[in-house]
Amino acid sequence: MINVEFTDEFRALAPDYRMLQLEADVTGGSTPEALTGEIDRFAASMRQVMEIADINKRPGIAATRAAYKRFGKDPNRYRPSQEQMSRRIIKELGLYVVNNLADAGNLLSLKCGCSLGVFDRDKIAGDTITLGRGLHDEPYTGIGRGDLNIENLPVIRDAAGGIGTPTSDNERTAVDTSTRRILLTVNIYGDADMSDADIDAEARRLLTDYCSASGITSRIVRASQSE
Repeated sequence: MINVEFTDEFRALAPDYRMLQLEADVTGGSTPEALTGEIDRFAASMRQVMEIADINKRPGIAATRAAYKRFGKDPNRYRPSQEQMSRRIIKELGLYVVNNLADAGNLLSLKCGCSLGVFDRDKIAGDTITLGRGLHDEPYTGIGRGDLNIENLPVIRDAAGGIGTPTSDNERTAVDTSTRRILLTVNIYGDADMSDADIDAEARRLLTDYCSASGITSRIVRASQSE
């Protein structure tokens, strides 16, 4: 599996952070109706029990927002992706259909309340990713967002630069219908809406059912672990 490292600054700002790191061989493609149906059913269940004011109280979202504040980023201006999706669902705006890999990740993110990175492993530069804090004027192209100001955001970088933040992944390493291997990262900044074991099991189910995943490997990596 790809190596995961942390800067000292990240460790100090997010001491409780842990990552569920999962890699698998997959078949990228269009989003099947069964997956969109499962997303729609989960969205309906959210609307039955939740209002806009409840979204930020979800454990995974609250923990991510608290991390943003420690890093020096306003979570109301640069909302974590799982919060963005939750707000669209409660407002009945629907989610964008992208591809089977991205949409399986979106459903997992909604369920666990944590932001996810879903990366094309073959597009990642090098054999190590490092978690740190975004720099002033650091170049970054968010998926569907264009140039994104990632200063003071938690950032995942490969050898060529930033590839992921809780607000948006980078277009450079985005999955598409040609993707054949993925790196999936679940970014847990403290509490989450599911246990780590349940997140892992659900990730495996979604990727197997909708993305023909095989050779799945996973582990938990903690910022508090000594390197």
